[in-house]
Amino acid sequence: MTRPTPRPHPHPVSRRTALHAALGSAAVAVLGGVLMGDTSRQRPGPSGVLRFATGEPTAFYEAFGRLLAAELEAAHPRLHCRVRTTAGSVANIELLRDRRADLALVLTDTARAAQGTTLFPRPVPLRAIGRVYETYLQFVVRADSPVRAVSDLAGHTVSLGAVGSGAAELGERILHAAGLSPGTDVPVRHLPLADAADAMRAGSVDALLVAGGVPLPALAGLDAGPGLRFLPLAGLLPRLGGPDGLAGSGLEEVSLPPGAYRTAGGVATIGVSNLLVCRPDLPRGVADALTRLLVLRATALVPDNAVGTQFLDVGSLIGTGGIALHPGAVAAYRALHG
Repeated sequence: MTRPTPRPHPHPVSRRTALHAALGSAAVAVLGGVLMGDTSRQRPGPSGVLRFATGEPTAFYEAFGRLLAAELEAAHPRLHCRVRTTAGSVANIELLRDRRADLALVLTDTARAAQGTTLFPRPVPLRAIGRVYETYLQFVVRADSPVRAVSDLAGHTVSLGAVGSGAAELGERILHAAGLSPGTDVPVRHLPLADAADAMRAGSVDALLVAGGVPLPALAGLDAGPGLRFLPLAGLLPRLGGPDGLAGSGLEEVSLPPGAYRTAGGVATIGVSNLLVCRPDLPRGVADALTRLLVLRATALVPDNAVGTQFLDVGSLIGTGGIALHPGAVAAYRALHG
């Protein structure tokens, strides 16, 4: 089913009427001592340590993760969050797979790939807490570059994002969709965003791709000088689907919102929905607590600079594509929304 193109909002998350539901959750336990429940009569909620894989320092995943961690610890003082910066979605799924993280942010498209593809030949079991927001694929060149479309990038050095990021994998598919062979037609580097921005400023990288909220501080700095041009990507969208097309991928056409950057407003690009995911054995009480915060504290979970479309409401939180909701999240959504 085709969904309408999300419209950017001047305030990323509209204020919701508070849903009057108790935030207390049942005592929980997990083997290995990562998360432990309290079996006392007062049932104070989850306790222990929650390891949270986010994204690159100063980027959108990390900012959102720290906001969520702060809200979770404020609501449940016995629960402590360890926010871990990473390269992004692929690295985060690997951390969940290897039991080195309990919770992670991932692109929906990457989460779908984790169900068994060339990227993850052995499926990684995941459960979703919710679809938390939408980021934008932002493919940029310098404003004085002759490049006007992805197909013009032949012979130009491109950074497709750090190894382990969802953008790196999507970027190669975007180049293929434009008729270019990564590494042959287009020299490809995989740099963290801050390094890619420095390389573009120095002229050693001609273009860079990132998936994130808008405006991203690193891109805003480049936009101020030497200036940026945002390449349109929406026309390549039909060629990015797998055997089942785009169903469940979380990819859709969006327009960059006006005001985010100097000249990007209205450029047709690709929006990518993002999931908060966990291993299936995350205790129900922890999943319940997380879900209630996503609903009841939505306005507190938007990074300051975010202009893009957010999905922090019950109707869209449950739209997790092919990734099943955690039973604790299902119970919380039913309690809050009926």
